[in-house]
Amino acid sequence: MDINETKIITKGMNSIMNTYSRFPLVLEKGEGCYVYDTGGKKYLDFVAGIAVNSLGHGNEKLVSAVASQAKDMIHVSNLYWTRPQITLAEKLTDHSIFDKAFFCNSGAEAVEGSLKLARKYASRHHPERFEIISMKDSFHGRTFGAVTATGQTKYQKGLSPLLPGVIHVTYNDIEALKAAAGEKTCAILLEPIQGEGGVHPADAEYLSQVRELCDAGDIVLIFDEIQCGVGRTGTFFAFEQYGISPDAAALAKGIAGGVPMGVILAKDNFAEAFSPGDHASTFGGNPLAAAAANVVLDELFDNGVLEHVKSSGAYLQGKLESLRAQMPEKISDVRGLGLMLGLELTGLAAPVIHKCIENGLLLVSAGPNVIRFVPPLIVSEAEIDQMTDILHDALL
Repeated sequence: MDINETKIITKGMNSIMNTYSRFPLVLEKGEGCYVYDTGGKKYLDFVAGIAVNSLGHGNEKLVSAVASQAKDMIHVSNLYWTRPQITLAEKLTDHSIFDKAFFCNSGAEAVEGSLKLARKYASRHHPERFEIISMKDSFHGRTFGAVTATGQTKYQKGLSPLLPGVIHVTYNDIEALKAAAGEKTCAILLEPIQGEGGVHPADAEYLSQVRELCDAGDIVLIFDEIQCGVGRTGTFFAFEQYGISPDAAALAKGIAGGVPMGVILAKDNFAEAFSPGDHASTFGGNPLAAAAANVVLDELFDNGVLEHVKSSGAYLQGKLESLRAQMPEKISDVRGLGLMLGLELTGLAAPVIHKCIENGLLLVSAGPNVIRFVPPLIVSEAEIDQMTDILHDALL
């Protein structure tokens, strides 16, 4: 670390709340799947803002759209209509089973709004219902409702009392879910692929049975697609991999390529539970964020990015499986879908990640023993090869 970088980090430590265990890097520039620090060192970025930079860094179409929109109008209140937001909503509904969209700023907000929507729906149709069932080892965000729904107690320490009426059950265990569901259940919330919990995909039969359970009891089924959605698995929604659909879905992260945005999508009969005044977001879907998201969707739907994710995801999984075959004493599992994969180690992930950073590769963990791979959706086979070589050496 050079002297200038040390000074910058010291200033940050003196002025920013200590909520992250940050790596000692100051990143200043990005290009494609690479980022550069203040000293000019180049890093291959397989973190992508934790599944956010869907089109990589410095994408010309995205930069141009944001710059152009900034000149025209960055923000106005949602008291008025704006064309970029309407265009975005149409794209999302035209390419999905959903009928209506609500825009906010983050994944946590999208989850919070989804929980409110479920309780609003229940208050109209089943006034006795208020309980929400979510999964153990899940992650849904840091705000009170979202962190209560999160099935990891480490994120809830010192925050009691949490939101009442939330129950956690074992993921991929339909009998546990059936035992917990009852006359007070208004919603079931789950991730089709658990991200922060270790990159665990749902079983297809399990999701089918969850859908049946919700249909039978008029329970709102909400999928958290914040990390696994927006093309990361090779389809726009991860649930498309399973052939079933929820009643509502929460999106964020990659939806606007790095500009803050969250989205709730819902079918009409659930969306109508919201009336004017029931929910709002000052910045949600503002023209700047909507312009960015429109570019991302155009690239995914019209310019071959989804097809690219399918091929590059299969290639990445193959490389990781090959690495596992070479190092069975170091690697115990490879799992996930598309460009959302997890490599479970027999030891801790942190030392390996630190070695990779030293050698110009950025990776992120998903729990103490799992390395998570969520690169930009445009990642090439050559970049996957480069990543694999660096990771191989770090595991030796």
